[in-house]
Amino acid sequence: MRILGIDPALRVTGYGVIECNGSHARLIEAGVVAPKTRAALETRLAQLHAAMTEIIAQTRPDAVVIEALYATYKSPATAILMGHARGVLALASAQAGVPVHTLDHTRVKRTLVGSGSARKKQVGAMVTQLLGLRSLPRPHDVSDALALALAFHHRLSSQASEVRGTERRGEKRRNAARGRVGRAQRGLPLTCFPE
Repeated sequence: MRILGIDPALRVTGYGVIECNGSHARLIEAGVVAPKTRAALETRLAQLHAAMTEIIAQTRPDAVVIEALYATYKSPATAILMGHARGVLALASAQAGVPVHTLDHTRVKRTLVGSGSARKKQVGAMVTQLLGLRSLPRPHDVSDALALALAFHHRLSSQASEVRGTERRGEKRRNAARGRVGRAQRGLPLTCFPE
């Protein structure tokens, strides 16, 4: 499965594509999209959309994961601009038929480092280790995008193992029930099986 992680922004949007096979992940491509900062808002959004459309077409991801929008009461204007950027990035994905998912930055940190308050340097070090890179991805926007993709992969892997575990428990219960029926049919005493 290919996962495209996106760390959205209007100045510098980081992206990273990883290929996942079981518990192993490898880097396919990573970089930044940097619209012209002096251009009008609609021009920067169009540039961001066009660049992401091209990245999606070239890397062909199976899923896109974008950092969830968060805002502090001190900077609502930044949150609004970030919402614009996330909107065109989600649009580019939807137009390509690729499902879009979101992850909160604290969940990404908790998944990779074990703490929702981990520093960027710690997250970057885990990204470097998990992908077997020689050095820390730069700029931090790229590292953050790769962290999103890795955390989403971990989430999918965890859900799959939960489903497999539930299926195995269900199969054990069905087999146990069959055993009880078989004993009863043969006139043997029934034993209790905890549910």
